[in-house]
Amino acid sequence: MSDTATTQDDQPNEPASADQRMRERRTAAYRKAERVLARVGGRASLRERLARLQEAAPEVYDLDEPGDLYGNGVVEALEARVAALLGTEAAAFFPTGTMAQQVALRCWAARTGNPTVALHALAHPEVHERNAFREVAGLRPVRVTAEPRLPTAQEIRDFEEPFGALMLELPLRDAGYVLPSWEELTEVVEAARERDAVVHFDGARLWESTVHFGRPLHEIADLADSVYVSFYKSLEGFGGAALAGPKSLVEEARTWRHRYGGTVFQQFPTALAALAGLERELPRLPDFVRHARVVAAALREGFAEAGLPWGRVFPEEPHTHQFQVWLPYDGEVLLEAAVRQAEETGTYLFNGSWEPKGPGLATTEVTVSAAGLEWTAADVRAAVADFVERLP
Repeated sequence: MSDTATTQDDQPNEPASADQRMRERRTAAYRKAERVLARVGGRASLRERLARLQEAAPEVYDLDEPGDLYGNGVVEALEARVAALLGTEAAAFFPTGTMAQQVALRCWAARTGNPTVALHALAHPEVHERNAFREVAGLRPVRVTAEPRLPTAQEIRDFEEPFGALMLELPLRDAGYVLPSWEELTEVVEAARERDAVVHFDGARLWESTVHFGRPLHEIADLADSVYVSFYKSLEGFGGAALAGPKSLVEEARTWRHRYGGTVFQQFPTALAALAGLERELPRLPDFVRHARVVAAALREGFAEAGLPWGRVFPEEPHTHQFQVWLPYDGEVLLEAAVRQAEETGTYLFNGSWEPKGPGLATTEVTVSAAGLEWTAADVRAAVADFVERLP
């Protein structure tokens, strides 16, 4: 080999792509930002996350107890806590919500004799799970509506074919974290019952729905035959989910959990983080929801004052502590303005991604958590004015 030859290891590093450079800028800006509307646990460093768990864990479980083995111990304590909160006979821990809901609905399909699941076109299994219902669980999803709202009772009654289960995502994330009214929800459930269908709630974010419905969690869950909840989307857990419902269904679900490979040897870090979320985050969610409404109103006022030709907050009054913002610009333009604002001022107003929704139109999601409680309406309007100045 000549002296000028190079091996693969000697090759110079490939230059970072524009997308990679933007990801790095966003990460650095988020970590350095002095003001954000939400500090999301999943974006913290491993050291920070472990430190928080070490602080919270002794409050929620006896750490001198043995570690869990295949779902006992602290996992059973978590299951009992969820069942008590939701008012169900039992609950089973699952490593993912995707697995939990497949198991729940295939169990119901076996009982009803009908594998057809009626759901929204924007429901999580339809958009984010690579057709898992159909390809893995042998279910047949059918879409009741694609409108940016939950199905109506009349749509359920008029649907042209039988279905064994109705799945309702509460709130419906991809439509803007929207919820029906309590009256609408009860009517939809009654309409499904009229068709001899069971009702399953995809309640990944059910925890923060109590303000909108004006009902406690157990009363909301009582409408459904089964409920899935997540431990990381609002509770800052490491992951994991639970399926809650009748004891006979939950016991059957445990069998299928094992078959799916979900009965994991030890899960105490995830279970402890979930218990900590139920103890620390769950009581604060109503405050986040109420302040999200203040932030949303201030965003609308800020866009109007800044002379933005077309800007929308959806829903206008958020149903949870999360909502959408729509602006008439390409996503790349909005992302650059948001990151530059964070880099130059320490205020990261819109720290999410911007999804294209048409020519010159993009949307992002806004979350308001503990960090957002420090923002007044005037703070939000000032941040909007500064953001808009950075747009072309």
